[in-house]
Amino acid sequence: MALLTAEDVLNKAFSKTKYREGFDQDEVDDFLDDIAHTISSLTAERDDLAARLQAALAGQASQPMADPLGGPYGGRPAPASAPPAPATPAGGLLAAATDPNPSPTGMLAMAQKLHDEYVTAAEAEKERIVSAAKAEADRILNAAQTEAQTRMDGLIRERGELERKIDDLRRFERDYRGRLTTYLENLLGDLDHGAGKDRAPGDNRAP
Repeated sequence: MALLTAEDVLNKAFSKTKYREGFDQDEVDDFLDDIAHTISSLTAERDDLAARLQAALAGQASQPMADPLGGPYGGRPAPASAPPAPATPAGGLLAAATDPNPSPTGMLAMAQKLHDEYVTAAEAEKERIVSAAKAEADRILNAAQTEAQTRMDGLIRERGELERKIDDLRRFERDYRGRLTTYLENLLGDLDHGAGKDRAPGDNRAP
């Protein structure tokens, strides 16, 4: 059953009967049931809030601040009494919640105020969660990009080292081939020179 607002209470109109003066009894009864349900719900909520506020205030009052000088004014004379502080919103809310004869309009106003406070707190919490989620997403993305860049730099360095090793092997191959060719040419030259010395002087005569 939906709770009534102050406008519902002020603007409620009953249908008139055809055969007798007054309003439709069923509509009046239903509307009174709605009012009773609304007042009952708001009363229960008021009692719960009053108990919570009283517990919070009692907890704060039970924790006095310690004075290091051993007295409420550290040995100095007590100052002149100050005028009473203006009532805070919490005090006004507590007074409204503990009013033994609350009016429906006042209770509805208090309920609307509490509803607005809950909505504001929920919006603030939502913004905090969204901001934290965005910050975490940015951190993860930055970490992933940094790791990817680090791996890419490592691969580039490895490729450069492999290219240098390949160039070294190619130079070694060219040098080795050159030395081997020179060695074989020298060896063949020595063999030809030795064969010329071993040939006899009369070998050039005709048979």
